[in-house]
Amino acid sequence: MKLAKLPDRTPVKVNVVLAPSLAKRLREYADFYAETYGSREEVTELIPFMLEAFLDGDVAFKKDKKRVDPAKSSSSE
Repeated sequence: MKLAKLPDRTPVKVNVVLAPSLAKRLREYADFYAETYGSREEVTELIPFMLEAFLDGDVAFKKDKKRVDPAKSSSSE
């Protein structure tokens, strides 16, 4: 079979406490998103994608992941 077994897709709920200033910036970002794309999304819906984009863009993190486990990092890119 060419298709590999699908990864675990069970969502994991995480609770975080934000500083008021960060919560405000996230609401502003959600407003900017709505202005840009014409659809309003809740901050809670945007955060997972923001975190994924942050991690995907962190060159040092990606470099370290390759050093620690070359097989995993090359299959996830």
